[in-house]
Amino acid sequence: MFRIEQEPHGLLITNPRTYRAFTSVFFGGTRRYTVRLAAVAGAGPDQRVLDIASGPGLLATAHADRVGPDGEVVGIDAAREMVDYARARTADRPNCRFEYGLAQSLDLPDATFDLVTCTFAMHHIPENDRARAISEMRRVLRPGGRLLLADMAAVGAHGRVTKMLSRHMDPTEIDIRRYREPLRDTGFDEISYRVLKPSTGILTAVKPL
Repeated sequence: MFRIEQEPHGLLITNPRTYRAFTSVFFGGTRRYTVRLAAVAGAGPDQRVLDIASGPGLLATAHADRVGPDGEVVGIDAAREMVDYARARTADRPNCRFEYGLAQSLDLPDATFDLVTCTFAMHHIPENDRARAISEMRRVLRPGGRLLLADMAAVGAHGRVTKMLSRHMDPTEIDIRRYREPLRDTGFDEISYRVLKPSTGILTAVKPL
């Protein structure tokens, strides 16, 4: 099992190879799964995308395929081991870069991204910092920009496994639907929920024009 470390700014996964191997088994192949998740997120050619808690960089590289050579994807992660791993694996991708950073304190300018994604990570952010993280996501989005939050959903064939993985926390912690009201309170609209098989709950929202 991958290693999770408690830091003042949240929970960190610091062994990227083990984490990638686990997610490959859990999702039935990470490449195919991340392509599907990137399609739901909906980045288009020439757009700028921010992937928060980018981990080993799999979703960020799927975004990079969609935005093309004139787009840009920035992945940030609070674990320097993940950043180093992702950088090493994407050295030949000029439209995709990775930086150390925190969701609740983004060192990025206002209104510069068309899409922000944050997957399997909101429950890693300290609860008192989550509203601030959502505010930061809204801040860096351009008007009309889209946000995608995702986490495990205890549905389908993977339901038991998902429940087992989350047995040490309140089940509502990983229910991404809990952020509907915080998103509304922060000024997002067009808030929508869906499930991506095998076991991912997805919440999307739009920053008004």
